[in-house]
Amino acid sequence: MTVFTAEHLSLGYEGQAILSDISFSLEDGDYLCIVGDNGAGKSTLVKAVLGLLEPLGGTLRFNVSANSIGYLPQSSQLDKAFPTVVREVVLSGALSRLAGRFFYSRADRARAEENIIRMGLKGMENHSFQELSGGQRQRVLLARALTAAERVLLLDEPVSGLDIHSASELYALISHLNSQGMTIIMVTHDIHPALNSATKILHLGRSIFFGARDEYFASEEGRNYLKEAGHND
Repeated sequence: MTVFTAEHLSLGYEGQAILSDISFSLEDGDYLCIVGDNGAGKSTLVKAVLGLLEPLGGTLRFNVSANSIGYLPQSSQLDKAFPTVVREVVLSGALSRLAGRFFYSRADRARAEENIIRMGLKGMENHSFQELSGGQRQRVLLARALTAAERVLLLDEPVSGLDIHSASELYALISHLNSQGMTIIMVTHDIHPALNSATKILHLGRSIFFGARDEYFASEEGRNYLKEAGHND
């Protein structure tokens, strides 16, 4: 089933286009990596997928509600000086489900608990978020995104600032979620998820490419991307 489709999409601000005539689609279970240079419009596209930016032209059609997409931003938007515990951070992923209620439901709390376990955080529920390592924080924020998600996870540079070990662990968790049926959209500068896990690639820049992973790396855009990343073989 198609999750969403972009057709001749143009995005920008104050009438000035940053992205023009972009077309791509995402199916249930896809793992899409969005790659390209800084300033190519990746963050602008993220805002559109989240429903925060209206297109200047073209269409972006959803078969899921925008508030059911779990989102992991580049860095935590939580105040690290605020004494928020892990359980409350994860549970905050259910905010979009309150629908006028003032309190989390039993189902909300059960969903948060399930994702705490899913991300290997059992026993850390009452730990202060600010005292966690970078890798642990990202797992907490991924659990929060899963508490919001129904079918789609949108990840914006999820391993930024992490050491190699923590980054590898997080990539493995994301690949496992995809293997269980979660649709993944990842904005990344790191070539490894594009090479190892992606089913589709969207390349933004002076030229645009959308297609299967193997087709991308056989294309001029993909070969240049490999070369820039130091994969010359």
